[in-house]
Amino acid sequence: MEIVLWIIIIALFIVSFIGLVYPIIPSVLLIWGGVVIYYFFISPESVTWWTWITFTVLTILLFLTDYLANLYFVKRYGGSKWGLRAATIGVIIGCFVIPPFGIILVPFALVLVTELLQHKPFQESFKVAIGTVIAFLSGTFAKAVVQAVMIIVFLLDIFL
Repeated sequence: MEIVLWIIIIALFIVSFIGLVYPIIPSVLLIWGGVVIYYFFISPESVTWWTWITFTVLTILLFLTDYLANLYFVKRYGGSKWGLRAATIGVIIGCFVIPPFGIILVPFALVLVTELLQHKPFQESFKVAIGTVIAFLSGTFAKAVVQAVMIIVFLLDIFL
């Protein structure tokens, strides 16, 4: 039975990284799910308070990083509130359109059109759309690092 549980835990960890490309998959919750399965069904004494506190801090950091990266780059490149909203909608729609390329192309196109509809020049609108892509990629990279650290913390805690 323990082998089956480990397979589920590993699968949850792997799918959490797929969630970086498909944001509708709750990546961090899958990592938490793997740890909770281990805690309740394999060995509760192996998961220390250090892991729970670290996971809580890293989860908060993950959400802040994602939000702040988008906010920073869209603002830095002159994006509007509507452009930021279009980027968010574009990421969600992009998950289903030409995966995984849609997650970059759809937000780019929606931000470009949104900024143009606000009577911004093409060059400025294009710059904002590029900023949106940079925001998404930097946020995704940061989330991948945080997720990897969470998994490493968990593994170190249970094996050391």
